[in-house]
Amino acid sequence: MRAEGSSWWSVYLFIFFNQLYNFFSSQFLEDLIGAAVHLLHKQNVLHGWSLENTSDCNAGIHTLATQLMSQLLKSNGAQSQDAPELSSISRAAIEDWLYKVPMISTFLRVVITLGFSVLQQSVEQQRDVSSLVPRCRRGKTPPFTSLLDLPAIMYLNSHLPSEMQHKWRLLFSTQVHGESFSQLCGHLVDQGPSLLVLRDSGGFIFGGFASQNWEVKPQFQGDSRCFLFSVSPRLDVFTYTGYNDHYMYLNHSQQTMPNGLGMGGQHDYFGLWIDSNFGKGHSKAKPRCTTYNSPQLSATEEFSIDSMEVWGLGDLSEELQVKNKKSILDVDPEAQALLEMTGRTRQSEGLRDQDDDET
Repeated sequence: MRAEGSSWWSVYLFIFFNQLYNFFSSQFLEDLIGAAVHLLHKQNVLHGWSLENTSDCNAGIHTLATQLMSQLLKSNGAQSQDAPELSSISRAAIEDWLYKVPMISTFLRVVITLGFSVLQQSVEQQRDVSSLVPRCRRGKTPPFTSLLDLPAIMYLNSHLPSEMQHKWRLLFSTQVHGESFSQLCGHLVDQGPSLLVLRDSGGFIFGGFASQNWEVKPQFQGDSRCFLFSVSPRLDVFTYTGYNDHYMYLNHSQQTMPNGLGMGGQHDYFGLWIDSNFGKGHSKAKPRCTTYNSPQLSATEEFSIDSMEVWGLGDLSEELQVKNKKSILDVDPEAQALLEMTGRTRQSEGLRDQDDDET
């Protein structure tokens, strides 16, 4: 007996739905996510990511399962994060949840296709893997461990515009490039949309998605696709409220305007702020950030940066490729020589080889 792919998926989703209803718990979700991650790892389809160069996967699996479950609890009017009694959750509520949280059915399809070799080379299977795991491009940077775990990467990637989900390019890491605002700007500007990830001295991990290319200027930039997010201790995404257009801000060496990188809120009261005196920042939200409705993301309102990384998203546009092909230092050998004599590196160094190698 041979069935079409769509028929297979209908059967599997029906079985999954009944299993979920009969054995409803966050542990069920943790097992499903864990199985998907394990199979992606064993089948070598993590696209350059690995369990070794990312943060603790087991903790990430629990955090992601808790986040996905919380969306069901909210829709059901529950106040607690604990799994409710079965009788309090209707089939209609679970069906609506599965529809609104497509990651769950994606994890199921990955487990079925990779675990049981069903439709393994199908277009649907390849699309599922690509939507979950972007290709990791680190250029020629030395090995380092990302602040993100694999489940967090999958969750954040699912919130990005579809044209940015297939590839993440490492632009900046304090582990690689050092703690310098000038280095951050040099590796961030003219690199297209990006994802900023920070860990503060309190161990909280958080950041923001910049939907447009960063420019150094004293005006706000970006659009309504931008968002802020938290990874640890809680995984969540905070999207545009419609209140103002203070999506992104990047300024340097100005006397009359704040110098640093900010997202959401307003001057001196950002939802996320990295001061140009690198190493310091703030996340102010009492009670919430006006632009993104995010709470305080850091352990304390004023925080110290323990580590930071920035990922370029998707392919660099042709316009930016041309713009980055030659830096001003390439056509000014005297300026290049002066920097080398003073022991300083070029801010543009390392930008051209981001897509050379997949790790």
